[in-house]
Amino acid sequence: MRSEGARGQRPSGKSGPSGKSADGTDPVRVVARDVLRAVRERDAYANLVLPGMLRERRISGRDAALATELTYGACRSQGLLDAVIASCAGRPVAEIDGPLLDILRLGVYQLLRTRIGAHAAVDTSVALARAEFDIGKGGFVNAVLRRASEKTVEEWVAALAPKDPLGQLAFEFAHPNWIAQAFADSLGARAGELRDVLAADDARPLVHLVARPGEISAEELALVTGGEEGRWSPYAVYLDGGDPGKLEPVREGMASVQDEGSQLVALAVTRAPLEGPDDGRWLDMCAGPGGKAALLGAIAGIDGCHVDAVEPAEHRADLVRQSTKGLPVTVHVTDGRDSGLNPGYDRILVDAPCTGLGALRRRPEARWRRRPSDVGDLVKLQRELLAAAWDLVRPGGVVIYSTCSPHLAETVSVVADMVRRTGAVQLDTRDLLPGVPDTGDGPAAQLWPHRHGTDAMFVAALRKP
Repeated sequence: MRSEGARGQRPSGKSGPSGKSADGTDPVRVVARDVLRAVRERDAYANLVLPGMLRERRISGRDAALATELTYGACRSQGLLDAVIASCAGRPVAEIDGPLLDILRLGVYQLLRTRIGAHAAVDTSVALARAEFDIGKGGFVNAVLRRASEKTVEEWVAALAPKDPLGQLAFEFAHPNWIAQAFADSLGARAGELRDVLAADDARPLVHLVARPGEISAEELALVTGGEEGRWSPYAVYLDGGDPGKLEPVREGMASVQDEGSQLVALAVTRAPLEGPDDGRWLDMCAGPGGKAALLGAIAGIDGCHVDAVEPAEHRADLVRQSTKGLPVTVHVTDGRDSGLNPGYDRILVDAPCTGLGALRRRPEARWRRRPSDVGDLVKLQRELLAAAWDLVRPGGVVIYSTCSPHLAETVSVVADMVRRTGAVQLDTRDLLPGVPDTGDGPAAQLWPHRHGTDAMFVAALRKP
């Protein structure tokens, strides 16, 4: 449960000989607090706000690693942290001022889920409160954190977790119950792996790079970056950490950041067997922000094919254009459900908008933003996009449907409904992921972070009779 990444001792920052600012606060904790505040007040995304803030404040090296650990960890662990805070404060967290709650979450995370000493965790948090508020608020933070430090995380889990097995696991690994239940449902007969799934969501994921076909090989990319070649995608490279944006192959457009599971989805599109020749008309119906479109475009360029990429939001369409610059990809700013494109595509990817439950380890605050009520609207959209793709694919052509979610309503149910209504031929997607083991009973494939080290991508392949 305790992080191996965070340490109590750091080299001094640039603020002074002690690494503290003039008001006694630690710049690393200030960054973490400010990101937590942006997430809470503005629904910001921690993984988008933090890198810019670190650059702006010139925090790098081990200090940046600690700020990242504290920020992402506190976001992921929010449910557990709030239960402990409420118990120690004697009031619901809804009755605690938001700015103070950010500081308390940061402090309790350090106490329970890192190896930072209790003294450092309490003192740095009290300093944050006193610098912004008054001595009274600092005393409140001090009292809550002192009480929190009286138990280990295991003791807090034993004291506060629900007694049912699923609820206890969800609480221990800081997941909402409904998400833990969705994972258990998708695991089916192997629901005993639920602890491993939840633990994988709480672990710091490796950075995955994709080597652009025709520009650089995975072997070359691994040598240049000091990374390790991926296990499943021929284009994947794993990095243990660092800022990938500083790597020369990434800056030069020869590689980019992309989860290996997403790479496998794009590869499934290119590998699916057609009836009749491939005339080279490919479509990415939900292309933003452009990662899969770029990989498809690079392969299309080698094979003499062309990709149309659909994205309804202009700012995301710009991201697709940037990602696919120089590739045989045409970006269309339109809704995939009514794109106006001419039918006759050989291969179509519908990487549909979804709850994103399969990528919670990379989006630390997402688990606390999603609600069970989100699923219904997303399923409606997924079915409409898949139906539109079916109208655009030629007879003998293939539609690949994927989601970054293992939720049964978003995955096998959407596909089963499509097969029932259209007579689609469901291909065994596992054949399109050669060498990747343990992807389920078929015909669709389900990836898992605890089994494959990827996001929990779902992939199904449908061929039009």
